[in-house]
Amino acid sequence: MLDLSTVRPASASAFERAKTVIPGGVNSPARAFGGVGGNPLFIARADGPFLYDLDGNRYLDFIGSWGPMILGHCHPAVVEATIAAVKNGSSYGAPCELETRLAEMVIDAVPSVQMVRFVSSGTEATMSAIRLARGFTGRDNVVKFAGCYHGHVDSLLVSAGSSALTLGVPNSPGVPVGCTQDTSVLRFNDVAALAELFAAKGDKIAGVILEPIVGNMGLVPPTAEFRSELRRLTQKYGAILIYDEVMTGFRLGYGGAQVMLGDSPDLTCFGKVLGGGYPVGAYGGRADIMKKIMPAGPVFQAGTLSGNPVAMAAGIATLNELKVNPPYARLEEQSNRIGVGLLKAAASVNVPVQFNRVGSMWTLFFTDTPVTDLDTAKTCDTKRFGRFFWEMMDRGVYLPCSQFEAAFTCAAMTAEHIAQATQAGVESLKAVA
Repeated sequence: MLDLSTVRPASASAFERAKTVIPGGVNSPARAFGGVGGNPLFIARADGPFLYDLDGNRYLDFIGSWGPMILGHCHPAVVEATIAAVKNGSSYGAPCELETRLAEMVIDAVPSVQMVRFVSSGTEATMSAIRLARGFTGRDNVVKFAGCYHGHVDSLLVSAGSSALTLGVPNSPGVPVGCTQDTSVLRFNDVAALAELFAAKGDKIAGVILEPIVGNMGLVPPTAEFRSELRRLTQKYGAILIYDEVMTGFRLGYGGAQVMLGDSPDLTCFGKVLGGGYPVGAYGGRADIMKKIMPAGPVFQAGTLSGNPVAMAAGIATLNELKVNPPYARLEEQSNRIGVGLLKAAASVNVPVQFNRVGSMWTLFFTDTPVTDLDTAKTCDTKRFGRFFWEMMDRGVYLPCSQFEAAFTCAAMTAEHIAQATQAGVESLKAVA
């Protein structure tokens, strides 16, 4: 790892300045490099598959703004659409047809979704979906899974993943006990515990929320038995099954994880790719549930910037590009190639790793234990990951700055870019052996 203050002095200076006016110098803890040491890089611009820092260094970007930039940065169709939209006004505080058009595209792509409500972030989407599940069922209890992160919602910030896990504070100060007393936390992929909980208090459970394919304790896929039992038990007891596809929606396929898996949740939360790089969230599902939202029904939810025309235009352009020119098969092949190369390199230098991947989302875990839940994810050698992260950075590859975050391959990457990233990984694994 190189000294950031000497090798990247502009970023170091910008970080010191930021810390005087922004808590911790960042506007989201996931950007703080707390899991890898050192200071964060400050980005000057982005284009295609690349980020450029203030010091002029170029990096292959496997963060993609934590998932949204599936087409790469500054995709011409998205840029053109947003420029045209902003010329007509950035926010109206009144309905516009772009909202309806994007809602129609989501409904057309996701069979389980019959109606959609737009918000401005993934946190808003999950918070609203939980309130709706409670309002629809008349029950209070909610079930989540350890290591799944659903935004900074008070009732869900328990055994969370993402930056909460990286920084070692899964239960945040400022969250009253009363906010979490109706939240039950289970182990991801634990079928027996799920059945036991429903047998004990199934008629009190309003809903179950999960990432169908987890990205916030690193990439962790579900077992078929776990998914099947989730659907069976929620239907048997009248609980609402909520898929948090903020990260996976339109990322793992056109329609997201549930379309790829063949699942049908009652409600789904979206974000990231849906906004094409702009602040967008959404939740949608069965019409009988969605019609409980005000003004159609009694469950309150509102937002000044919800459905603003610029974000809607970016989302429409992104989804249209994904539908007309689907990149998913190529992303699958490219991401698999990275995994094959990293596993071979790790074996050659006796570095114990696991490579979990679904489509264009993947994580290299530094452990010899297969990672299937939060407990097994915690067996990772996070110090070795930190060294690996900086070795990759110094070779021009920007990975998520946490062992517990998924990486994302984007459609702007070519075979040469994938070869470059894989070679950087081979060299970095040798350096940390």
